[in-house]
Amino acid sequence: MENIAGKKPALTWAVHLSVGLLVLLWVIPTIGLLVSSFRSGDQIVSSGWWNALFTQEQQLSPIRVEGAEVPRDGMFVIEGRLFGDGGTTVSAWGTSSREPAAFAPGAVAELDDGQTVAVQADGSYVLTSPVSTEGTRLPRIFTTAATPPEFSLNNYNTVLFSPMAGQSIFQAFMNTATVAIPATIIPILIAAFAAYALAWMDFPGRALLIATIVGLLVVPLQLALIPLLQIHNAVGIGKGYLGIWLAHTGFGLPLAIYLLRNYMAGLPRDIIENARVDGATDFQIFVKIILPLSFPALASFAIFQFLWTWNDLLVALVFLGTGNDEQVLTGNIVNLMGSRGGDWEILSASAFVSIAVPLVVFFAMQKYLVRGLLAGSVK
Repeated sequence: MENIAGKKPALTWAVHLSVGLLVLLWVIPTIGLLVSSFRSGDQIVSSGWWNALFTQEQQLSPIRVEGAEVPRDGMFVIEGRLFGDGGTTVSAWGTSSREPAAFAPGAVAELDDGQTVAVQADGSYVLTSPVSTEGTRLPRIFTTAATPPEFSLNNYNTVLFSPMAGQSIFQAFMNTATVAIPATIIPILIAAFAAYALAWMDFPGRALLIATIVGLLVVPLQLALIPLLQIHNAVGIGKGYLGIWLAHTGFGLPLAIYLLRNYMAGLPRDIIENARVDGATDFQIFVKIILPLSFPALASFAIFQFLWTWNDLLVALVFLGTGNDEQVLTGNIVNLMGSRGGDWEILSASAFVSIAVPLVVFFAMQKYLVRGLLAGSVK
């Protein structure tokens, strides 16, 4: 009775649990990246993203004393506040990186040349000096403080509109879109025509062409980068958007033709034959019958091709260049990691900007993914 049709297997719960774990492993890092992109650098360094909703005790970046100097009782006094929000409470402070928590709030620290400084729990400070401090370098204050949860759009404002490493992320975003969209559409158009011919048109050498396309699926693209670039230079294309569109088209065509051909070959033959009996040409059959029925396979390949071209770095470096006007998102983020490796808030915001569009594309078209991948596998 255990194998009766319609009865669920005993291990269904294990399958569901495994799928749930896989989803969590994929979603949790994305959620962490999103939360970190709204936090400050000090908060990211001091605590994990899962503590973002709680008050954190952390050592903040040093702040240099500044303010207007006022004479008072024979001394020169500078007053100010370390924090402008009023929600940060200092638990310890210091004037040296070697002892960042040497003093308690309210204590007075003696500096060189008779200067003293005192910091209160609310972040207010008073610097006194027997001589004028104008034109001199004022001391820095290191603080350990309890900071409330803080979320802002400052990271995204910096990433999208402030030039970093010679270029804003917004410009790199537009460059990536300029590369990815045509590099997705062009292979689909070419592969759709080729797949229909290989699936429904009889001509000499068709089987050999199909075998060649299958063989091209296993050829590493790295082998063709330099020879293809030399061909581009020889014909006058050189480095530019046209060159990278053609390169991505060439690298994506074998998978596209293979996937679409398998799907089109599995379509009902009666539909095609009836259309031919009615006098339809191959082009009319392709446009009015094959393309609408092949949308799942087209969408499936579009997901793969768009994700590949959007996240590509190697092909972009070879066929587009590294100038500020041509640099793509992946190249820009690599530069940020090199020049701003300590600014985790900038890197997290940049990374989430980079993955936002692929996530939208994937979730919008994922229902066609499995249907397209399984196309032609079952008769």
